[in-house]
Amino acid sequence: MIKLKRVHHVAIICSNYQISRHFYTEILGLQIIQEVYRSERQSYKLDLALNGNYSIELFSFPDAPARLSFPEAHGLRHLAFEVDDLQDAVNELKLKGIFTETIRIDEHTGKRFVFFVDPDGLPIELYES
Repeated sequence: MIKLKRVHHVAIICSNYQISRHFYTEILGLQIIQEVYRSERQSYKLDLALNGNYSIELFSFPDAPARLSFPEAHGLRHLAFEVDDLQDAVNELKLKGIFTETIRIDEHTGKRFVFFVDPDGLPIELYES
């Protein structure tokens, strides 16, 4: 069996690089590690960190197809971040113009969580620790 250590990163393809760059860095607060424009692909690649840990690669590609369904398409269902205080996080998102669903309770763990979407409709979850 392969001995996996941890998830290294999640890769996301966005439809509008500048809007998504702003969302992940200014709204969610991820830190930029490296930003590269690859002219041969007409593509940006932005490496982002959360609390100093490399976690997300944000890509742009011309004419990338849209997500087919929400959220039950094959592939990534949602991206989840852990927070200490869910209500504080929801309030901060609302101040920045981000709509969230109603806070729910995980029936198995009793923990609170909420969903919202990134600029391309990718479901993002905040899960209270």
